This record gives sequence, structure tokens and C-alpha cells, in this order.
Amino acid sequence: MITMQFMPYSEIEKMDSSSRIKKILGMAKKDKIVLLQGRLTKKEEGELIMKTMEEIDEKFHGIELSIIYPENGANGIVSKMKNGFANFMLGERQGLTIVGPASIVKEIKKNPRMIQLLTNEPKRTKKAKAKTKKRR
Repeated sequence: MITMQFMPYSEIEKMDSSSRIKKILGMAKKDKIVLLQGRLTKKEEGELIMKTMEEIDEKFHGIELSIIYPENGANGIVSKMKNGFANFMLGERQGLTIVGPASIVKEIKKNPRMIQLLTNEPKRTKKAKAKTKKRR
């Protein structure tokens, strides 16, 4: 079973960078795909990747990370002002961040109209295999 957890940015807003990274990485290590409303700073993204590299072992194979930015193809002056005001108010936090364990998330594809999250088939435990056999 794949678990996706939505996390509003307000849940980590008051945390320091290391606490944010620890929380997100901890969820990924529990095989959850995190959908974070907003995005981390470039520095935090780098720290998340570095911390992930330190944590890799036989059970945890790393993460897949993708940041989806809002469309900035605004042509009109009013649209540009709205985007500028939103960036000012939100501190450049518009967007969506997806973080998932590399053992589950195979690839994240983005294009202007959709996001595709491709997953690997989760490995079943011996208990799960036994339950399936028992049902037959």
C-alpha cells in the first residue's frame, strides 16, 4: 500500500531548517510520499539531499524530490502584479514539493498540464504473502 501525506506549510513554518528536514526525511523513511504545500528554500533543499545521502543504508535507498512551481507565464500587468504580491506575502513559498522514498517513487514527471508520480511495486513482507496465500 502506498501512503501519501499532505502537509500544509503551516505545519513546519515555525520550525528551524534542520527540524523541517528531519520531519520530512523521517516521513520518507516511513515509506510515505509527502506532498508539501509550498516549498523549501534552495539551501534547505540542498541540506535535505545531503542529509538523505548520510542516511542511505540497506533499508533506506534515498528520496525522489520534485518541486512544482506555479505558472509564471503571466503576460498582463495585473497578472504580474498578482504573482509579485503573492511572492511577497508568501516569501517565495508558492508551489508544491513532493518527497518520497526512492524505493517507492520511481519517477516524477511534470509538464505544464499534469504531474505523474510513477511508483515501483512495493515489496511485500512474508506476513503479507502468507495472508494472500491463506485467502486463496
